[in-house]
Amino acid sequence: MPGLRCEAVRWVGDEPFPGIVEVQFVDAAGQRWSLIDKSPIFAQFDELTPDSVYPVKVTVACVIQDDVEGPAGDEVVTVSTSPDGVTTAAGRDTFAVRTSQLSP
Repeated sequence: MPGLRCEAVRWVGDEPFPGIVEVQFVDAAGQRWSLIDKSPIFAQFDELTPDSVYPVKVTVACVIQDDVEGPAGDEVVTVSTSPDGVTTAAGRDTFAVRTSQLSP
């Protein structure tokens, strides 16, 4: 399953355990998005703690839903961050991103 490359930008809080972090990424149109969820969703190890030096590079599990025509030949795809139930505060989980923003 691919991962959407993001940056963890801050520790939000300790509850619920094991803690909540905010991650951000910029979509293919240049809009910055924030996702807030439990730290293990964004990192496989314990690299996200209240004492971490932010920003920290992380990924969010995603599924590719569709190819989109990008400007100037950029490869753009629509992805959903639904595998782990990660959404924006407004509930959005689908974004158009450059393929270079995805990890294998």
